Amino acid sequence: MTQKLIALDLDGTTLNSEAVLSNKTMTTIQAAIKAGHIVSIVTGRPNRLSQSYYDQLGLTSPMINFNGSLGHMPHQHWQLEYQYTFDREIVLDLLKHQQEFKIQMIAAEGKHLFLAHQNESTSVGFFPTVLTHDQQLSPVTLTQNPTSMTIAVERPLQKRLQKYIEKRFGSFVDVAPWGGPNSVLEIGAKGVQKAVGVERLANYYHIDRQNVIAFGDEHNDNEMIEYAGTGVAMRNATDQLKAIADDVTDLNNDQDGMADYLSKTLKLA
Repeated sequence: MTQKLIALDLDGTTLNSEAVLSNKTMTTIQAAIKAGHIVSIVTGRPNRLSQSYYDQLGLTSPMINFNGSLGHMPHQHWQLEYQYTFDREIVLDLLKHQQEFKIQMIAAEGKHLFLAHQNESTSVGFFPTVLTHDQQLSPVTLTQNPTSMTIAVERPLQKRLQKYIEKRFGSFVDVAPWGGPNSVLEIGAKGVQKAVGVERLANYYHIDRQNVIAFGDEHNDNEMIEYAGTGVAMRNATDQLKAIADDVTDLNNDQDGMADYLSKTLKLA
């Protein structure tokens, strides 16, 4: 069988709704690797919140984080490692306007960077409820350009804040609201999304685009699903993603939909 590059989103796709890898998912991915295919995580999550899954799956491929902005190989040096960043001044500008837009929290991140400034507690599970002294975001502590910025903002002001960022900094960054219940804006370098990372992986492994299978469930997977030769939307995916996908899994992420689809397609059973 032709070697495939399998690009896996994490939340809502490879992970169940408890953010756990099921046994079936782990054994299926192991079987795919054993059959000679390349499996790679391609997620919006930072590396600090995805490496445990990488290790559980026993991967040795590069991992793509921050929606395509960071490509690296955990635990080892990869000569093609890359990281897209944007000017730290954009973060500092938003820190100044924190009261005006009722921003609850701003986090600036990169491969070796995690700083946040919290005005009030937020229920966004991706962030520590208590920040240590060396995690405090300020003009003094932010000494490097970040790869990603995440802002928790009161829902009624989300659109206004998005417009402000796009008007002032739209030629340098893209702004994307999160799907789901949290009112969060995610900011990354202009024009960079998951397909950028998947294309780099395909080139690295000399795998034709038509032999890329990508799985996703949310708007941040759109470009990756379009790029892949076989773009697969989860049963639980957004309607928009299902509309552009080549296929939809029969089962959702709590029923091992990705593993079920992969098993049948690659005849792993």
